[in-house]
Amino acid sequence: MTKKEIVRQISEQANLTQLRTKEIVQWTLDAIIETLIKEGRIELRNFGVFEVKSRKARKARNPKTGVRVDVEPKNVVTFQPGKEMEEQVRKMDLAALRKRKPTRPTTDDSDDEADAPATTRTDRVS
Repeated sequence: MTKKEIVRQISEQANLTQLRTKEIVQWTLDAIIETLIKEGRIELRNFGVFEVKSRKARKARNPKTGVRVDVEPKNVVTFQPGKEMEEQVRKMDLAALRKRKPTRPTTDDSDDEADAPATTRTDRVS
């Protein structure tokens, strides 16, 4: 599901225009990001906890060349699902979900990167 699809669903349920709903959804996402930057953690009851954690510098290997490289330390966002989400996900039928083919929107949504077409590798030998 993309942000555009979420906006469509919420706009129908709330009887708001998609433009207004998109604005509200973006405000919500921006507030989550701002809170993570300022406080390092945000807890959304019955949904989950987003938290910023530091990853230490480490040595890695380039899988293509085999050359060892240094990976710089970085901050990453982690997510721990809430109890209600965990329970609902445990009950879902994964087999039925896997049988469904993912649907891709056919309209343009320039600020939703998830809608961008996936690139394919052509250098593999079958």
